[in-house]
Amino acid sequence: MQVQWDHVIRNGMIVTTDQIFQAHVYVKDGKIAAVTAEALGGTAREETDASGCYVLPGLIDVHVHSRDPGATHKEDFFHSTQAAAAGGITTIFEMPNTNPPLNNVENFHRQVKNLQEKAHVDFGIWAICLGHLNLRDIQALHEAGVIGFKFFWGYAVNSKTYQLVYNYKVGMEDVIPPFTDGEVLEIFREVAKTGQILAIHAESSDIIHHLTKQVERSGRRDYEAFLEARPNLAEVVTVQTGIAFAKHTGARLHILHVSTGEAVDLVKQAQAEGYPVTAETCPHYLFLSNEDYPRIGPAMKVYPTVKYKKDQERLWRGIAEGVVSVVCSDHAPHTEEEKDGDLWSIPAGMCGVETLAPLLLNAVHEKKLTLQQVVAVLSENPAKLFGIYPQKGSLQVGTDADITIVDMEKRYTINRENLRSKSKITAFDGFSGTGMPVATIVRGQTVMKDGVIIGSPVGRLVTPL
Repeated sequence: MQVQWDHVIRNGMIVTTDQIFQAHVYVKDGKIAAVTAEALGGTAREETDASGCYVLPGLIDVHVHSRDPGATHKEDFFHSTQAAAAGGITTIFEMPNTNPPLNNVENFHRQVKNLQEKAHVDFGIWAICLGHLNLRDIQALHEAGVIGFKFFWGYAVNSKTYQLVYNYKVGMEDVIPPFTDGEVLEIFREVAKTGQILAIHAESSDIIHHLTKQVERSGRRDYEAFLEARPNLAEVVTVQTGIAFAKHTGARLHILHVSTGEAVDLVKQAQAEGYPVTAETCPHYLFLSNEDYPRIGPAMKVYPTVKYKKDQERLWRGIAEGVVSVVCSDHAPHTEEEKDGDLWSIPAGMCGVETLAPLLLNAVHEKKLTLQQVVAVLSENPAKLFGIYPQKGSLQVGTDADITIVDMEKRYTINRENLRSKSKITAFDGFSGTGMPVATIVRGQTVMKDGVIIGSPVGRLVTPL
């Protein structure tokens, strides 16, 4: 009896972190059934000719804010996962500072139901750590299947809605001040018991608030003044404390969106000492510096801030050394109106999930990375780090047929109006490069081909194995 394949991807160059070779990929029941240079018999419901292209294990973006539920006028999961698919991403991890937040099991299950029907790609869900407000929920969230735990270090919390308060001032009504170091230590202890990742937004609110007052008194409103108010030190101090807490508690610490060279050095030292400390960075830190602000303007505002050329160079070396093992988007859209204003008052964040892979593929074209390093930082490393490998992040037989096909000769220009997100703000509008995802396949189903989104949402929840 003839085999009926779901999907056959023919003639592509298979790329893993170990090797590059030409082969066909055969998919059956949503799983990879064979990767072979030999043409197998049978018929296929769908065939993709990948001649001249590279076949990568499905790319993963571990850091996405889709604002759903909550500020869905800025973005929602339907649009963010279309953007992900358009950018070659097969799995995203959704951040927990939604409204309501991902602070307990009830909200986790509600969120799974909410996201499932809108998901064009597979998804994991982060849980939020709110100190004493949900310490007792940590173990249950772990058992429910969250992808990891995030702590927004230095942020206050609204005592009624549990929403983060980004610009805390003493005396605010119904607001719990930023947690003390002792309270943060308890978070580390509780998450350590689960064995899962504790990821931190590493900025010292004390330092930022103190220096912001000083800079504001000077009357300066330029980008250099902005960096003086949110200096490298604000990240460094928090990373140092986080690493000390991780050493003390045994927590698996992950430093989110690293923006400074000093933080890379600290992570490298902790890793050399044998501690499970990891780091991620984002394209805006790799491709931009303070020197770009006059050209780009407020669209470049993110937290942590885009800093200096020396930081950018150290981040690239950190990737080469394997110290920075993940690159992600920190996709965080805002509306045109919100971003149109004074640098100091507008919100921080931009679109990124759709442009993440193209930017890194252009870095391959410019010899800053190899294609195998792209597979490492966008697929294999995140899958291993978050406990979903080899089901995700590999092209092994028996695993999910998540595949990203890229044409390394395809030229592109990023046009903000063409982005699939609801809000279109990006620092990379007008950026031209070479190397583009041309097909996104989720569990054997093509969800993007040649830039066109195909079919209705097929994404499913991903939980640690």
